[in-house]
Amino acid sequence: MSTSKIFAISGSLRATSHNTALLRAAQKHNPGGMEIEIYDGLRDIPPYDLDLDTPELRPAVVNELRRKVAEADGLLIATPEFNYSIPGVLKNAIDWISTDWTKTEGLPLRHKPAAILGAAPTNFGSVRAQLALRQVFVWTETDVVVKPELVAFRSHERFDDAGELVDEVTIGILRDVLTALQVKIDNARARQAS
Repeated sequence: MSTSKIFAISGSLRATSHNTALLRAAQKHNPGGMEIEIYDGLRDIPPYDLDLDTPELRPAVVNELRRKVAEADGLLIATPEFNYSIPGVLKNAIDWISTDWTKTEGLPLRHKPAAILGAAPTNFGSVRAQLALRQVFVWTETDVVVKPELVAFRSHERFDDAGELVDEVTIGILRDVLTALQVKIDNARARQAS
């Protein structure tokens, strides 16, 4: 079986983000057969502008993001929680990659296998943010892993000072999420082949 290309996005811009660290942990602890690329251009995505949302007018950084999402076999998104929801920078990026007003490109998120993770220092972690992101993905028809859920609450207790995930329970759930994502990717490949 071929390697699955996973495009990973952290909803946090912080250099020491536990959400970005979760994605690095996914690279390290993936159950095999996955090549996980962590996106580092979220800060460069301009505010969504419908007047510019065509293949010819979009900023190059947005067209590149759309290309990477379209070419990936699956998405892996780690989101912090801001004001009971997802960060604006993450929602903004999703807005740019969820459209096809010209009906010429296809919808990059439609039926795309995806998994959601989240870490936060609070007792509830990113529960509400993940729920909000799942709601967005209902509209985009993204094929999201439902279970298991990885909510790294009290995240400062799960990572060491170097930003390495050291909590074995969280590592186990992370592997299970990635395995579930691979199942969705395999199912998508089977549908395309039939």
